[in-house]
Amino acid sequence: MIVVEDLHKHFGGFHAVDGASLEIRAGSITGLIGPNGAGKTTLFNVIAGRLPPTSGRVMMAGQDVTGLPPHELFHRGLLRTFQIAHEFGSMTVRENLMMVPAAQSGETLWNCWFRRGAVAAEERKLREKADEVLDFLTITHLADEKASNISGGQKKLLELGRTMMVDAKIVFLDEVGAGVNRTLLNTIGDAIVRLNKERGYTFCVIEHDMDFIARLCDPVIVMAEGKVLAEGSADHIMENEAVIEAYLGTGLKNKAKVGA
Repeated sequence: MIVVEDLHKHFGGFHAVDGASLEIRAGSITGLIGPNGAGKTTLFNVIAGRLPPTSGRVMMAGQDVTGLPPHELFHRGLLRTFQIAHEFGSMTVRENLMMVPAAQSGETLWNCWFRRGAVAAEERKLREKADEVLDFLTITHLADEKASNISGGQKKLLELGRTMMVDAKIVFLDEVGAGVNRTLLNTIGDAIVRLNKERGYTFCVIEHDMDFIARLCDPVIVMAEGKVLAEGSADHIMENEAVIEAYLGTGLKNKAKVGA
């Protein structure tokens, strides 16, 4: 689905992504982990078109999409969420969902004046779709609530719901569990698994909660200092000496030396 080849992103002399190469297989829930400053979010931003790469290449479904802007990638089915949810606070939760699909007929003044019936029919379909998404995510009770009034975890669910309003092929989730209580995190995890199994969504997930990663993700890719450090199952990753060193600054070998 996504192949990243020798990707670099430099900010002056700082190499945020430094020759990263990886593959996100179609139909997978791939975890992306690493210490703070490892380059994970920058990698997401380059893949999703928010930042141009310094060098390297991003392929999607066999096509070169390097440097394409986010709106073009959106139309190809590549979507992402953010560490801090970006909702339209003055709109209801349902309205936040309904505004996602592009090229709606009601966006033009001509249609609003002379094709009111078509605009109204399309809006009814969008409302039905939004209500289906709300039901899937078990947040129907929030449909008419202002998005600014809901909790941080519910905003993360809302962001996930937005991806369901279009034909998403791959979704990049950036710290979906940040600031979310365990109950809501389990709800988010259940929704991700269902979307993957029932609707064929491919996910790549940045997350620091290793229990969440272990439950959802296979494979898990580890980044450190802008490079890919390791890849494998969650169990394999958590036993990897280089990963322990990167996260904790000390691994089994160093502990053995201290003990000796």
